[in-house]
Amino acid sequence: MLSDLKIENVAVIEKAQISFEDGLNILTGETGAGKSIVIDSINAVLGERTSREIVRTGTDSAKVTAYFENISPKAQKILNELEIETENDDTLLISRTITSDGRSSCRVNGQPVTVSMLKLLGRELVNICGQHDSQHLLQKESHLDFVDFMADISDISDEYKLIYSAIVQKKKELSKLSKSLTEKDQRLEFLKYQINEIESANISPGEKERLSEDKKKLQNKEKLAKALYGSSSVINGDENTQGLSQGLFALSSFLSQISEFNSDFKELEKNIENFRFEIEECSSMINSEISSLDSEESNIDFIEERLDLLYRLSRKYGNSEEEILNYLSQIKEEYEAIELGDSKIEELETEIDELCEKLLPLAEEISERRKQAARDFEIDVMKELSYLDMPAAIFRVEFKQTAATSKGIDDVEFLISANAGQEPKSLSKIASGGELSRIMLAIKCVLSDLEPADTMIFDEIDSGVSGRAAHKIAYKLKCISEKKQTLCVTHLAQIAAAADHHFFIEKHSDESKTRTEITKLIDDDRIREIARIIGGDVITKTTMMSACELIDFANTP
Repeated sequence: MLSDLKIENVAVIEKAQISFEDGLNILTGETGAGKSIVIDSINAVLGERTSREIVRTGTDSAKVTAYFENISPKAQKILNELEIETENDDTLLISRTITSDGRSSCRVNGQPVTVSMLKLLGRELVNICGQHDSQHLLQKESHLDFVDFMADISDISDEYKLIYSAIVQKKKELSKLSKSLTEKDQRLEFLKYQINEIESANISPGEKERLSEDKKKLQNKEKLAKALYGSSSVINGDENTQGLSQGLFALSSFLSQISEFNSDFKELEKNIENFRFEIEECSSMINSEISSLDSEESNIDFIEERLDLLYRLSRKYGNSEEEILNYLSQIKEEYEAIELGDSKIEELETEIDELCEKLLPLAEEISERRKQAARDFEIDVMKELSYLDMPAAIFRVEFKQTAATSKGIDDVEFLISANAGQEPKSLSKIASGGELSRIMLAIKCVLSDLEPADTMIFDEIDSGVSGRAAHKIAYKLKCISEKKQTLCVTHLAQIAAAADHHFFIEKHSDESKTRTEITKLIDDDRIREIARIIGGDVITKTTMMSACELIDFANTP
């Protein structure tokens, strides 16, 4: 459960800490005092989308910290999957910081996590039902999710989705291949031209670089030859001059004689001998280059033609020889695929048919489980609605079969008849605001035992409700709170009176700033707040007595 919530610099809340407990935790206060900011803060620390707009004016960042106790095995499993260390006492500390430039950082037990990881964990910790959820109920697309939550089809839905995904992928391949075959002859002719052009060039990786070096060498042949012959003369000498090679040989011979009498010269003799071998190797390379230069008289034209060909190919097929050859490999595969297209189409069609044969029984089983769950769902929701002052309400889950989708073969819609004698119709056409609130609460009551989160939050679930219906909503919230920790933001005295723990949210303003304070109310302070909700700012003995009566009456069905 959510044990402690610390809020810093979130909108009008400069600093607040709330210690929640088991049972029904009620939050009240004037409109605009900051009740919704508390819920927004909880949403933020659970990984829901937020923005820099929540950062308190004049500050650099906002921070929300939530401390949970006795986390569920499912939450523990997610932590293990995320490789987050946990305490032995099943506690959990989550924090999220949002900076004024919109950046966000999240930590779980001190370890950094992504927002998506935090959101995955948050779903197992807290379930928030707000006014937008009632509007969400009007969206037909969401109704199947409610039924699936009841039906517990996870054991076969994963297999279904895997097969469905494979069918979609193979249909894409089939469509692409069929399109290719429509333009088969034209495409084959074009690919054949490209293949022949590249293959006839007989290119090799690194060829352009080698040819460029050869071209540069030939363009500077005279200068290169002069340097080569000059280098050879230095090493080997000429008719008038002894070369470096002969000089080193003579030096080595003299050092050998000296070393016979002075061992200090032995190392020097060895170094000169090694140097002489390197000079001879250098001479060999120079002579080889001279021979190569003499044999390349007519190669410059060939090199320029070859470089021009490689340039033209690179403009069409790739910047480098490697890219051109990779492209050649790709178009060869495409050429072969098109040539074998007819047989491949037959193969894909057979595979799709086989997968569809596997998919249909799974889809039918999923549909049957949904219908069984929906029948129980209808009965349970109508029982709850009857208690919530809608005794004549008829709630129906309508099924229509569709072509297979990623969710199965069912199109589901909730229908409602709020008054006797009316045929059930779409929620969006029938339900008023107050009826929507009660329908949502009825659904939540039915699903609460299946809900994995240990904490449930109701944000103004009482919208559009008053009188006896308000009292009954309060009792239902009390019932839920006996199984799960429940937080509720309300404007109704009947619901506030049912609180096990009552928190008052109040806004203070002066000339320089606005701040919100959160106070836990007990005894007379709590009675006075309920009296304020009943009668406004002027609290009388009558409203105080009415508040006491509501508190006494709160636990009555």
